[in-house]
Amino acid sequence: MNVVVVAGTGTEIGKTFVGAAVIHALREQGHTVIARKPAQSFEETDTSTDASVLGAASGEAAEAVCPKHRWYPVPMAPPMAAVALGRDPFSISDLVLETKRSFTTADVALVETAGGSWSPQASDGLHVGDFAAQLRADAVLLVADAGLGVIHAVRGAAAAFADPPIVFLNRYDSGNGLHVENRAWLAGHDKFTVVTSAAEAAVMLAAI
Repeated sequence: MNVVVVAGTGTEIGKTFVGAAVIHALREQGHTVIARKPAQSFEETDTSTDASVLGAASGEAAEAVCPKHRWYPVPMAPPMAAVALGRDPFSISDLVLETKRSFTTADVALVETAGGSWSPQASDGLHVGDFAAQLRADAVLLVADAGLGVIHAVRGAAAAFADPPIVFLNRYDSGNGLHVENRAWLAGHDKFTVVTSAAEAAVMLAAI
């Protein structure tokens, strides 16, 4: 099973949208997929969560994607939300162990993290790169906006990981000159592997 961590250059960058689209593409290409969200925080009034969106794509219950005790109905980083709610602290090791224990047989496990690459994922302050390393992920898919500022954002976010991530340019428009130049720079100058569609990402992730 290929384990793929989905990270972002920042919060609200479209990780869940991209993750769900990649899951759909993988399934359309004949692969079995499970989705996991180690911890999620959200507005208490939200009618949809990241886990429910990913679960709808993979055909799993939201509680299978993210264990119920890791649901934090406060819009903060999960370890901060835990404090705000008076809940027990947790470590990166806790999240890694819970995630691994939840794995079922599949071709690809897509694991979406919270916030940006340097955002704290647990009460010990460790970030997405630490989580990916402890999980022994086969690849990291780094979601970034295709527009102005993406080169700076990708360079900063990629530094959180031991190995270069695959960069997914979200909302990429081949008719937009800036998007095209940004993609060319990231691939040519910075030597990142860059994808711009869910189908392209699915082929690459399944082949790792």
